[in-house]
Amino acid sequence: MAGEDELKLLGMWASPFVLRARLALSFKGLRYEYVEEEIFGNKSELLVKSNPVHKKVPVLIHNGKPICESLTIVQYIDEVYGSTGPSLLPIDPYDRSVARFWAAYIDDKVFGSFMTMIRGKTEEEKAEGTKQLFAAAETLEGALKEFSKGKPFFGGDSVGYVDIALGSFVAWVDARDRMSGLKHFDAERTPLLAAWLERFVALEETKAVMPDVEKLVALSKKRQAQADAAAAVVQGNRNG
Repeated sequence: MAGEDELKLLGMWASPFVLRARLALSFKGLRYEYVEEEIFGNKSELLVKSNPVHKKVPVLIHNGKPICESLTIVQYIDEVYGSTGPSLLPIDPYDRSVARFWAAYIDDKVFGSFMTMIRGKTEEEKAEGTKQLFAAAETLEGALKEFSKGKPFFGGDSVGYVDIALGSFVAWVDARDRMSGLKHFDAERTPLLAAWLERFVALEETKAVMPDVEKLVALSKKRQAQADAAAAVVQGNRNG
């Protein structure tokens, strides 16, 4: 990184999307200033100014210029700092397109089913989210087998774009597993994915930025209690 470069990341500790940016920066070995944002209260002037469209984290600010959206930030980091650390995206255009496809799949299927699982209005909806998450894990098992070509990661010998896209969710999935007693990356159902998970979380670059799962469990319980209380108020108003 050039001496005059200034990197600042606006984030929130529990966000899997912020974690993507932190993972990319960690694997590239880049130094940056991290700014914790209060995304559920008064958002900072810097955040609103840097991301006026969505007003969301993460935002990477490079020499005063903001870059928004987690996958865009990962790609930007890899392109600007291509000679620093491992390459996150493949060099070959076709392989690069495949990596982008699976990252989009992870956002659609893994995150989508996860949100259904925890925010479903009925137990049936939540059960459907769990079912979809298991199905997504099985699909990713096949993708890992084909994409990695027998190597440790989706990126091959080292962590790449798809590893970071999926790895950003593993702490939250672990938190929900602890609360539900389920195991979504199960060694019997998806042995390659389970082995990949163990390798990924054991890396020093991962451990340096991964949020504490127990804190995520506590946050999840707090949000659920708040949602239940709000729903009870709405129901009470209807009954009244």
